[in-house]
Amino acid sequence: MRILIQRVSKASVTVDDKVVSQIGKGLVVLLGIGHGDGNEQVAFLAEKTANLRIFEDDQGKTNLSVLDVKGEVLVVSQFTLYADTRKGRRPSFIDAALPDIAEPLVRRFVELLGAHGIPTQTGKFGAHMLVEIHNDGPVTIWLEK
Repeated sequence: MRILIQRVSKASVTVDDKVVSQIGKGLVVLLGIGHGDGNEQVAFLAEKTANLRIFEDDQGKTNLSVLDVKGEVLVVSQFTLYADTRKGRRPSFIDAALPDIAEPLVRRFVELLGAHGIPTQTGKFGAHMLVEIHNDGPVTIWLEK
C-alpha cells in the first residue's frame, strides 16, 4: 500500500463538472493499493495518517496531527502510485491491485479514519477526477507499508 499525503488549506474533487467532495484545512491522501495488500496495511496506514504530526504548533514546529487541528481528510484512490517506469516510456501498472480488491480496501481506510473522528470524504473510485489541491507549506509525505 502506498499513500502520498499532502497538507492542504483546502481541496476538492470534481467529476463530470460536479464537485463531489471538498474539504478545508486538513490532508489529501492519494491512496494506491497493490497486490498482497490487506487489512493489516490499511489499519497501519490509517493509524499513521490520523496521528502523523505535520501541522505546526504555536511555535512553528510540526507537532500537531490532523486530529489535533480538527482537520479533514480527502481520500482519492490512485492506482498510478504503482506505476513502474523502469522500462520504456509507457508506465506499467501491473503491480496495482484490481478494482474488486482495491475498492473495499479504500473504503476500509476511509472508515478507519472516520472511526478516529476525522471528517473524511472521498473521490469517486474509478472515475476520471479533477483534484484541486492547495498544498500548504508545501508539505508532502510518502508512506508505504
